[in-house]
Amino acid sequence: MPTHGSMTKAGKVRNQTPKIPPKPKRNLPPRIRNRREYWIRKRREAGLPIPTVVPPSSVPRKKS
Repeated sequence: MPTHGSMTKAGKVRNQTPKIPPKPKRNLPPRIRNRREYWIRKRREAGLPIPTVVPPSSVPRKKS
């Protein structure tokens, strides 16, 4: 039964492919976005002001 290529050819195409820098991500990951939206919703319910930029450190984390 023939093999699927020799070890001398392993990774040849991948190493020859030029490295392209990744595109910057537009949105926050869902876990962080949901936590931030929850924080804003709770402040709105309490009648507190909502800053235009919500820093991630201002969102209280659960104590375990």
